[in-house]
Amino acid sequence: MPGYYELKKTDADKYHFTLKSGNHQVILTSQQYKTRKSAENGIESCRKNSEIDERFERKAAKNGQPYFSLKASNGQIIGSSEMYNTEAARDKGIQSVKTNGQAPTKVKE
Repeated sequence: MPGYYELKKTDADKYHFTLKSGNHQVILTSQQYKTRKSAENGIESCRKNSEIDERFERKAAKNGQPYFSLKASNGQIIGSSEMYNTEAARDKGIQSVKTNGQAPTKVKE
């Protein structure tokens, strides 16, 4: 099953999206946006930038756990991953974003 973007409205009347793999696991979570249109623009930016390896910033949290952020060409963070136990697992997460980055959007309101 292919992956998909899930666009949601929060209880605070803001929007955010997650990119999910075909098995419904979240592989990337966006920031919160004030409008649905802004969140949709974020999804389009994710689609565009997910194919460019240099847009993935590989990081480690203070506790040493690896994670990544996907950045737009202007340096703004589009979305971030969960914390991983190993760098290899993080790299698989990046590959999953690359694989699923062109996925369709499902709106959940």
